[in-house]
Amino acid sequence: MNYTIIIVSFAIVGIVGLICGMGLGVASEKFKVEVDEKELAVREALPGNNCGACGFPGCDGCAHAIAIGEAAVTQCPVGGKPVAQKIADIMGVQAGEAVKKVAMVRCSGTCDKAIKRAKNVGPIDCNQMSVMPGGGDLGCEFGCLGGGSCVKVCEFDAIHVVDGIAVVDKEKCVACGLCVKACPRHIIEMTTYKAKYHVRCMSQEKGKAVKDVCQAGCIGCTLCVKECKFDAIHMNGNVAQIDYEKCVNCGACARKCPVSVIN
Repeated sequence: MNYTIIIVSFAIVGIVGLICGMGLGVASEKFKVEVDEKELAVREALPGNNCGACGFPGCDGCAHAIAIGEAAVTQCPVGGKPVAQKIADIMGVQAGEAVKKVAMVRCSGTCDKAIKRAKNVGPIDCNQMSVMPGGGDLGCEFGCLGGGSCVKVCEFDAIHVVDGIAVVDKEKCVACGLCVKACPRHIIEMTTYKAKYHVRCMSQEKGKAVKDVCQAGCIGCTLCVKECKFDAIHMNGNVAQIDYEKCVNCGACARKCPVSVIN
């Protein structure tokens, strides 16, 4: 056996390994990315849901934006006030008042009010129903399909289908926005927790056409608009919409609504 060849082989491998190691060490030092200690601390304080409700690609993106001053310490809606206060302490600023938001389903078409034009015996998932001919079994093409696509994506057990339509539990909702993204009919939107009155309809049809398919739809009569003394409700096409920045929760619009769609 030629031990010289073996020794030389080991020596070559060792030298190559040493050179590669030194090269990697130099490269890592030369190209290393400086990490802000505050950014790491902020990231640790965030809940880690990576839901994107903050408007950034996950908690890492949110932490970076807060650390460099491009986002407020209250940016994370899931963490709410406790997380905002922790981040404020890290950043050395005042937390301010974080406005809690919750999801709200803009539909009142329960089983006894919404007209069914057919009996669905196929897919029950909203996304599947929305691509079916006619878009599901509801007479109203703007209403909640009741298939629970929003329920499936909610990690906090905050939304369920009750009597044919999705209903949000305000106390459990953390405003992650996943249900908003999941709804194929785009009838779930974010609103402030303190808001007491909502127009639970998205139909753009006019009076009779609305009544033909749902007994709880907005008929576009504009009585609520005329009744509001705070300029807090206007028509968006044929459906009323509340401006929550102006709304004082007086309830005048709800009392005037002839179909009780504001509730």
